[in-house]
Amino acid sequence: MSTTTGISTDRLHAWEAHVKAAYLDPGLLPHALTVVYRRGELVHQHAQGYADVEASRALRDTDIFRIYSMTKPVTSLAFMMLLEEGRVTLNDPVSSVIPGWANLGVWAQEEGGVITTEPPARPMRMIDLLRHTSGLSYHIQQGGRVDALYRERGIGSATDLAGFIDALADVPLEHHPGEAWHYSAATDVLGYVVERLSGQPFENFVRTRILEPLGMTDTDFSVPPDKAARFMPCYVLTGRGRTLFDPAHGSRYLAAPRFVSGGGGLVSTAADYLRFCRMLLRGGELDGARIVGPKTLELMTRNHLPGGADVASLARSPIAVSASASRGVGFGLGFAVTLDPVRAQRLGNAGDFSWGGAAGTYFWIDPVEDLAVIFMTQQLMSPERVQDDLRTFVYSALTDSPTRPHTLA
Repeated sequence: MSTTTGISTDRLHAWEAHVKAAYLDPGLLPHALTVVYRRGELVHQHAQGYADVEASRALRDTDIFRIYSMTKPVTSLAFMMLLEEGRVTLNDPVSSVIPGWANLGVWAQEEGGVITTEPPARPMRMIDLLRHTSGLSYHIQQGGRVDALYRERGIGSATDLAGFIDALADVPLEHHPGEAWHYSAATDVLGYVVERLSGQPFENFVRTRILEPLGMTDTDFSVPPDKAARFMPCYVLTGRGRTLFDPAHGSRYLAAPRFVSGGGGLVSTAADYLRFCRMLLRGGELDGARIVGPKTLELMTRNHLPGGADVASLARSPIAVSASASRGVGFGLGFAVTLDPVRAQRLGNAGDFSWGGAAGTYFWIDPVEDLAVIFMTQQLMSPERVQDDLRTFVYSALTDSPTRPHTLA
């Protein structure tokens, strides 16, 4: 047991045994890397399973992961850096940066294959991009009124950011801005906004203003040749079992992308993403590098959904929402935010914030407990229960807490 960090290392080791028995041995996950950081110390880091199942290569702490939507907090932070410089506000209309979106219509009805639109009740604002209330959808969505159009028109694989923005101008909005929470390509649009406002390619802004100052040397939008040996395959879990989704050799991540995705384009390591989390936990600064001010980060990690609603009451998205993870959970400016652990039915504190990636990666930060946790794997359609299980094991390992201090004999 660690007395200075107030956490039981024995209980954290029990998490690793649970992962092996519940997820690795049954073939539900190929591997897992868990990092727990509390009160300024790395208290637990453990890799298990095979990074490359076919080659029987064990997972290593230094391996490089596709973090997919864990890119979104990075992009959101980039936008807020420009807000701090006075270049934009949360209430600015998106059309102030993208004039071609001034007349976007909202889906009204479809009859005989013809879609009718109506004017939005109010303009789409920058805050809508950050909190997923823009009315945009995603090519990965299923069941919405317009997401099929994204797939039919190849909007999820646009040639570059400018082409992506132009293509979206011809697709109706799923709903009126501010009316609903609908997980979408809004953060990719935010990347374009950062590019236009900063006057430099989005990827350059992210590298020079966030990644390099934080010392995130293994994080980028592609994997260079000298690091390819640390890159791993990505799998997908289907009803027929686990299959290969994206190989390590021949992956598109081995070359610089034409479409730089602010919503899901980064690769990273657990150590790099921990530096990002430590910066967030410290109020926007790490090792002398100030990325944003503490009040800016405080604003980002508050619930911004209209009327103080939770995701469950505003959601129109079957992606990234489940009954257990949307009740009692709001959304800030780039993060999910716990409003009430009782309604969410999971361990945590009001104010802890988090997000995950499509390949099963996940992180959360709890300022009350001075805690950051990262979970890394590389499998699409990973079991959703992993996140709740991880929270249960980590919080049950705490031996004292600011919310209920105590000492174990």
